Amino acid sequence: MTHYAVLMLAAGIGIPILAALNSALGQHIESPIAAGVVLFAVAFLGSAVVMMLFPGPAALLHLGGAPKHLFLGGLFVAFYVLTITHIAPHFGLGNAVFFVLLGQLISAAIIDHFGLFGAQISPLTWMRAGGIAVMVLGVGITQLA
Repeated sequence: MTHYAVLMLAAGIGIPILAALNSALGQHIESPIAAGVVLFAVAFLGSAVVMMLFPGPAALLHLGGAPKHLFLGGLFVAFYVLTITHIAPHFGLGNAVFFVLLGQLISAAIIDHFGLFGAQISPLTWMRAGGIAVMVLGVGITQLA
């Protein structure tokens, strides 16, 4: 389990870096949308290389049988990238990431509580809700300093 935590910590570290880099690119080329397209092109190439090294392209043969709503994840990531690329330069990266984290905490708690999309059920107890509230408070305090 430790390796999962380390990988997710690294992913979490990368999200604000991604936001800062793509926001800077969007400003440099004067188009947050074009910066998003470039980001997804680079992400596609990187993902394709990893796919070739590990499970291989044969996994793509199962796409036809996948429930169509599972493809909406792509729209959510596009929405995130396009909004953070556009908004962070105007609102501040810390503020933008704060609200992204707040949204993640809320949606993760709902998804886990109800076991949505096949997630493992983890009921929202008073203790868990209190822990999430402390996390929100902690992240909020970082923006006041």
